[in-house]
Amino acid sequence: MCASENSGLYNMLARIVFLPYMMPLFELALSFIVLIVHLTCVSCDRETEDIIATFEAANFFHSADDVKNRIGAFIEPKKFEHHNYNKLVFFIHNLANEYPQLTHLYSIGKSTQQRDLYVIAISLQPKIHLPGRPEFKYVGNMHGNEVTGRELLLHLAEVLLINYGKNDYITRLVNTTRIHIMPTMNPDGYERAIEGDISGIIGRGNANGIDLNRDFPHRSGRTLFKPLQPETAAIMRWTKSIPFVLSANLHDGSLLVNYPYDDGFTPGTQISKTGDHELFVRLAFSYARAHSFMWKKGPRCLNDYGDEPKLGITNGAQWYPVAGGMQDWNYANTNCFELTIEMNCQKFSFAKDLPKLWEDHKFALFELISQVHNSLSGFILDAETGQGIENATISINEEGKLVKSYIYGDYWRLINPGTYNVTYDHILYEPLTIAITITNHSPNAFKNIMLRRLRPRQSSDAPTNIAPRLAQLLRSFVVS
Repeated sequence: MCASENSGLYNMLARIVFLPYMMPLFELALSFIVLIVHLTCVSCDRETEDIIATFEAANFFHSADDVKNRIGAFIEPKKFEHHNYNKLVFFIHNLANEYPQLTHLYSIGKSTQQRDLYVIAISLQPKIHLPGRPEFKYVGNMHGNEVTGRELLLHLAEVLLINYGKNDYITRLVNTTRIHIMPTMNPDGYERAIEGDISGIIGRGNANGIDLNRDFPHRSGRTLFKPLQPETAAIMRWTKSIPFVLSANLHDGSLLVNYPYDDGFTPGTQISKTGDHELFVRLAFSYARAHSFMWKKGPRCLNDYGDEPKLGITNGAQWYPVAGGMQDWNYANTNCFELTIEMNCQKFSFAKDLPKLWEDHKFALFELISQVHNSLSGFILDAETGQGIENATISINEEGKLVKSYIYGDYWRLINPGTYNVTYDHILYEPLTIAITITNHSPNAFKNIMLRRLRPRQSSDAPTNIAPRLAQLLRSFVVS
């Protein structure tokens, strides 16, 4: 044998001889890694509990009973059933025809099999964006076999409409918010799904078999040039065409609220925080606490650590990492903050279970919509002309995401109570930084901002440092 063959044989024999002695060391190392991951998760859970406890001490969260008392008595339709595509289209067209002054029924595009992706917008003057009025959206049935959101959103739309002018709370919510309800993002998958499915995958993907919650461009840019499914592309166009402030994406398979980031750059159960981590914790727990029991500790649907989040909320990557998810794309590419809500352990519930699911979720669905108003908002205007400034950026303590003003200069920035240095800027204007205080008793603030145009540079002007302006311009591309 040649030297290389002798060497290879020696290495093989060495592995055989020494492997039994090495296994305890491997097992010890593996146990150590598991322990570190577990301790990290425990630390993250404690941090989340501390954030929630701070807000609870200030009576910031509302239970289902609190929301019930705030809303008061309202009319609720008693009929619950599953709606296939034809029934769904008939149902929402009937709502639009019955309440033409309060609804705008529109399609954002077509599914793979050419079904319309319908949205029903509910508000006064629902066909247009009114300057200063925030935009909210619910998206259901992204996975075709996860149907609770699909049916509860149809019910919610009907409740909002039949109670308008009869219930003060609902009337005020509709008057001050444009609420966009998309019952199904994946109508093709639904048509293949099977009632009674507990945890299967039939109908989960679209007609091409693609999981739509893995199809959005990744934060890392790895899928920048990947062809998008028509449903995904339609959602992206829609979300960028309207200045949505807050959103939720409704799923089944567990019972919790999941917040960004889903995409963890560190494999495993490590938490992946956004720059608005505490805000997302508050938003997520606002929904969970207003649910009948989602906020309670204990196993959800599976008897394992991963399905037992403390207080019913979890960071997406800490639960399990997902690349190409919709909520991460919303946060990274638009003004919108989005949550993913797992509404039921069973994926395709029986129709007889829908009334109980509505009872459990109805006040939480209302509570999340109301959170769109806990924001810093106003108009950014040209100091000389008084015209609104589009695409001005709003940054909070130079942390978290930048949001941009809309075409009328109106803006919204969801925010927790506290005192902040808020910077308003535009590449053509002088930046302005002001201090703003948000309190538990006044969780929103309205600020009109006047920005002065940068004066044209004269040849006699001294050179200026343009780096801060270039940095601001580059940061502005975070939301485009």
